[in-house]
Amino acid sequence: MDDKNLLTEGSIQRKLIFFALNIFLGNLFQQLYNTADSIIVGNFLGHNALAAVSSSGNLIFLIVGLFAGISMGAGVVISNFVGAREQEQISRSVHSTIALGIASAIILTVIGVSFAEPVLKLMNTPESVLPNSVTYLRIYFAGSFGFIMYNTFMGILRAAGDSKHPLYYLIISSVINIILDIVFIAGLGYGVGAAALATAVSQFFSAALAFYRLMHINADYKIELRKIKFDKLMTRKIIQYGIPSGLQNSVMSLSNVVIQSYINTFGEFAMAGIGAYTKIEGFIFIPITSFGMAITTFVGQNIGAKEFDRARKGIRFGLLCVAGSCLVLGAIMMVFAPSLIALFDTHPEVIAHGTERAHIVSMFFALCGFTHVMAAVLRGTGRPTTALIVFLLCWCVARIAIIAVLGPIVQDITLSHWIYPFTWMLSSLAFFFIYRKTDLEKAHI
Repeated sequence: MDDKNLLTEGSIQRKLIFFALNIFLGNLFQQLYNTADSIIVGNFLGHNALAAVSSSGNLIFLIVGLFAGISMGAGVVISNFVGAREQEQISRSVHSTIALGIASAIILTVIGVSFAEPVLKLMNTPESVLPNSVTYLRIYFAGSFGFIMYNTFMGILRAAGDSKHPLYYLIISSVINIILDIVFIAGLGYGVGAAALATAVSQFFSAALAFYRLMHINADYKIELRKIKFDKLMTRKIIQYGIPSGLQNSVMSLSNVVIQSYINTFGEFAMAGIGAYTKIEGFIFIPITSFGMAITTFVGQNIGAKEFDRARKGIRFGLLCVAGSCLVLGAIMMVFAPSLIALFDTHPEVIAHGTERAHIVSMFFALCGFTHVMAAVLRGTGRPTTALIVFLLCWCVARIAIIAVLGPIVQDITLSHWIYPFTWMLSSLAFFFIYRKTDLEKAHI
């Protein structure tokens, strides 16, 4: 095992910051190329095409999030074995993870390509936007193998404490994606399907780089092709932690899909404006998700090494970092929202819708940050089901109930804005009381 990657020793602040920083930079580049899709589509193909790409985002994450949860669950299991330095268990968990990733990619491709159009119709996607949305989704899901395996390989590296190489591969992938977007759309004049194709190609490339690294590294988590198989006990353990994490992603996305359906009833300008805001919001959430992923690995490794006090100190430090970044970025969003929305589409109605959403939700980012960090802690302690229940009740049931009950009565798009701060507050309160009763010494993977 490469000791320099272990998070069980050395300065807590330094280890967490550098580990999270690499994840942050990787997520930043990933968000950049996702945003580049929308900027190029919006500026060269118009607000109709931007609405098509934007309305597909929540549906993509709904389906992909479930399968990505397997990588999250595998990361918890692997990081725990890494902390305990159990070499044979590390190898078994890694190869079972890869087998699950391959199976997941096949299933996701079939589901995504087959059900794109009927699901989009259920979401009240306007007829003027539907053809472009279907094209984008089908091409995106046709490239599912690259996306799933890229997440699988990156998850293994990060679980072992290596966030540096995933960063390199994401940077390369981002550059490839942006170049292909410019060539396909701005240069050759292809439609929205080209943006999905550019994303799929770039993800295949980054997956190949990570695979090569894992095949040639001298470590306990090295991939050997002959060992890739479903180990019964290890696969069960990975699914045990992966399914709740995946369902957590899907629960969040399911509520967003319902809210997106409500937004769609207000027309193309609302879809484009709020879709543009969502892309910008993705940058705000990068520190949150980065520290969340870092804390999950940190807690998992330290529990495996029985360094419980060190785990607690890491959790407190991570919370402070996330709270500070949320306050600063929320203030920036309040001031610069109109200019940022205009990067995607300069139509006044598009800017107005995006700015209105930004001014309402940006005051409450810290609540969202607290929720994600606490969920990451529970995953690291082997309690992903508890986090899932909180998200299911506070972010899914509550949101859908509000839209179902108040939507037909209010018929005001600001309802879709205020629903987020309200449910962030609910989940923050729930996690606060749960963490107060959490005993790390009794945690086990």
